[in-house]
Amino acid sequence: MSIRGVGVIDTAEWEWGPGLTVITGETGAGKTMVLTGLSLILGGPSDPGLVRAGHDAAVVEGRFSVDDPLVAELVGEAGGSLDEDGSVVLARSVAAAGRSRAHLGGRTVPAGTLERLGSRLVAVHGQDDQHRLLRPSQQRAALDRFAGAQVDDVRAAYRGTYDELLDTLRQRADVIAHAADRAREAAGLREAVEAIDRVAPAMGEEEALRVEAGRLAHADEILRSVVTAREALVADDDSATAALASAASSVARAAERDPYLRQVGERMERLTAESVDLAADLSRYLDGLDAEPGRLDDLEERRGVLGDLRRRLERTGAWPELATDPAAWREAAAERLGSLGDDAALVAGLDARVADLLTQAARLAGDLSRARRRHADRLAGAVTEELGALAMGSTRLVVDVRRRPAGSTEVDLDIDGTPCGADRHGVDDIEFLLVTRDASEGRPLAKSASGGERSRVMLALEVVFAGTDPVPAFVFDEVDAGVGGKAAIEVGHRLAILARSAQVIVVTHLAQVAAFADHHVVVRPGTVTASSISYVEGEERVTELARMLSGQEESAAAAAHAAELLGLAAERMAAGRSTAGSGKH
Repeated sequence: MSIRGVGVIDTAEWEWGPGLTVITGETGAGKTMVLTGLSLILGGPSDPGLVRAGHDAAVVEGRFSVDDPLVAELVGEAGGSLDEDGSVVLARSVAAAGRSRAHLGGRTVPAGTLERLGSRLVAVHGQDDQHRLLRPSQQRAALDRFAGAQVDDVRAAYRGTYDELLDTLRQRADVIAHAADRAREAAGLREAVEAIDRVAPAMGEEEALRVEAGRLAHADEILRSVVTAREALVADDDSATAALASAASSVARAAERDPYLRQVGERMERLTAESVDLAADLSRYLDGLDAEPGRLDDLEERRGVLGDLRRRLERTGAWPELATDPAAWREAAAERLGSLGDDAALVAGLDARVADLLTQAARLAGDLSRARRRHADRLAGAVTEELGALAMGSTRLVVDVRRRPAGSTEVDLDIDGTPCGADRHGVDDIEFLLVTRDASEGRPLAKSASGGERSRVMLALEVVFAGTDPVPAFVFDEVDAGVGGKAAIEVGHRLAILARSAQVIVVTHLAQVAAFADHHVVVRPGTVTASSISYVEGEERVTELARMLSGQEESAAAAAHAAELLGLAAERMAAGRSTAGSGKH
């Protein structure tokens, strides 16, 4: 892993060893920034405030060994590739200007891809996780994670059914709530369609009648004007036609002497013929101008009917652009009436679907609840056993799975004859309770556990999960917060046991925990460079443990205590290996 420009870290690079690695150092030395860098390449949130002054960007790279086929598949799907040694490089950069970039196996990817991949590579836990563990939703998630595939499949099926049920219920409510509006709309459309059918307008009829009515209303004026025009064309020898004919004859004679005038003469002959045709057209127009008696009144009456229909269509507010085309408006109205349908039949169909989905959801929710109850006892027993190894032998965990009362959620489901409130997660409220030797009943984890106890409960859960949903590496940021004395020794011992089957990295301030490490990394205070992060062994390690115990590196008493802790840790681990080798637990 390499880090450049993150917080107090200028530049640093190192390789994590197998087993248990602890990171120690004085407050503010940059221990947490090491894990902040790890969080970045695992797809965690980016913040330009992390960029160290003087750097354009914070850059973190990590190379991970890949043994999980699913991880290799995810890398390939993202377009990346594993190196020849089976490892993959994850990288993240955060610019001081705010932009973040993520890379996987040499390809640029969304940060979410690193997050999905990271969850298969490393389980990271900090003090915030202890607080999250107090939430019922996190406790439910912990139980479901422990149950694994036996709960995953039925939960996925239930969620799909529940989501469809909720959508159908809301659709039904919408149909009922707007039934009156749709009924009014349908009635208005049907009345308008009936009016169109009664009037039976022809395409473009209103405009055609407007033109004809205008002509009839001014018939006398039109007659006089057209007669005048016809007479001007052909009435006598002084008419336009006669004048054009005379002119054409004169030009024709002249063209006999000058060929240039032939074209002019031809044009004049055409004009003379056109004048005759125009006069004939005007005569035909005059022949058809006489209207039947009362025709104008009939036209005006029909125009009134068509105008009333157009205004009626406009008042509906539907398809105003089609109001002048009743046939197109009628077609649109018929289509809309078909979509409105029969509300009663629609509600009946939705009722039947709701009943079917309620039955399916109730069956799946019941299966999910019963599976959770079975696994709740197993989880409680496994965690209680781990708590005993963490100096909490007088405390046991109870995973309480209770079905919600009816009426507490949007949907109720009948589970084994009892109505229960349901949501997307089922019908169960799940709560972790701690029961102590002197208590008659359990109390919620949030109310009964100290910070140190919550730390150990979380560690116990992770140890249990390591056996059911293993990841190759664990990272703990001060999981020993609030722990001291014998309990701290037990926490260190349990972390060391976990490290036999996984890589474990722990940021700690307790010498009792650090004494169990296979590798001890010290972060020196000040600006962190490559020389500020070092592995310590032998006397250097004793000196660091002494500093952690007393706050002073030159304390002989603390050094003796540190050496004693190292000896105790070695004895505990040797005894554990001996017990494991004999087949005893």
